[in-house]
Amino acid sequence: MAISREQQEKLERYRILNQNVKKGEILFTGSSLMEQFPINELLMTQGMSQVIYNRGIGGFTTQDMLLCMEEMVFGTEPSRIFINIGTNDIGSPDYKLETLMDRYGEIISRIQERLPRAEINMMAYYPVNETEKLSDDEWLKTAFVTRTNENILIANQAVEKLAAEKGCRFLNVNQGLTDEKGRLKKEYTIEGIHMYANGYRVVLDNLKKYL
Repeated sequence: MAISREQQEKLERYRILNQNVKKGEILFTGSSLMEQFPINELLMTQGMSQVIYNRGIGGFTTQDMLLCMEEMVFGTEPSRIFINIGTNDIGSPDYKLETLMDRYGEIISRIQERLPRAEINMMAYYPVNETEKLSDDEWLKTAFVTRTNENILIANQAVEKLAAEKGCRFLNVNQGLTDEKGRLKKEYTIEGIHMYANGYRVVLDNLKKYL
């Protein structure tokens, strides 16, 4: 899928922002689930002072990210990276786990070649709640065909294996996000996939010891 005008504008904003970043800090990168993480506001609320740059772009797949590594990773020259990319691959009609892992592996290889000292944290994909989808939303009519909790669980196991092979840390920070049926809790989700700040607060509580 071609990169949209809105995504191109975000990339241009990131290019300009990257000219003034403080090198050697923390980077959050990936798709919308990372872009929408209100990490800096949550950190301020908790009195934490880490410098974190967010370079997520909504709608991006692993293939898209491979085309935009300068803006999304290299331009900040981070010392520690948290990456969450691949849920849009899982949600694609032609989804294949092998293809996702091949592309994800290439992303990690490029980072390790360019930033050999950077610590890479590969985050588990968040659960979804297909029962909370909005029926009048065209995108959501097909969003849950392959983006199921079963496929997400299988993909997370593959990401964990890939992280071990690449010498990275696999981070499952999803504890507390799910209901008794293993679905993303209703009170945390906007439309079954993306989360409100209360969901991200749970993620941060699990994540902050790694920051």
